[in-house]
Amino acid sequence: MALEPVGTLPSCVPMSDIARRPKRPPRRVREQRAYQLVVAGSGAAVIAVAGAVLGVVGVIGFFIPAVAAVVAIICGALFNRTVR
Repeated sequence: MALEPVGTLPSCVPMSDIARRPKRPPRRVREQRAYQLVVAGSGAAVIAVAGAVLGVVGVIGFFIPAVAAVVAIICGALFNRTVR
């Protein structure tokens, strides 16, 4: 470290480049996404329940209700993440 003459201020050292937090999407965009997730998730839940009833009766298999239940769970998790 070099010595500076008496009476001068030490040179300014720039701060480290701190990464900024990524900005959240606007509220309107989050509201639209939440609404779309609720519509898709509730539709999938209705299909899952109706398909399960029809599966128990023997009209259809359990594959479609199982896929619809997985879609409903994923939509619910994404909705929860969106509104936080």
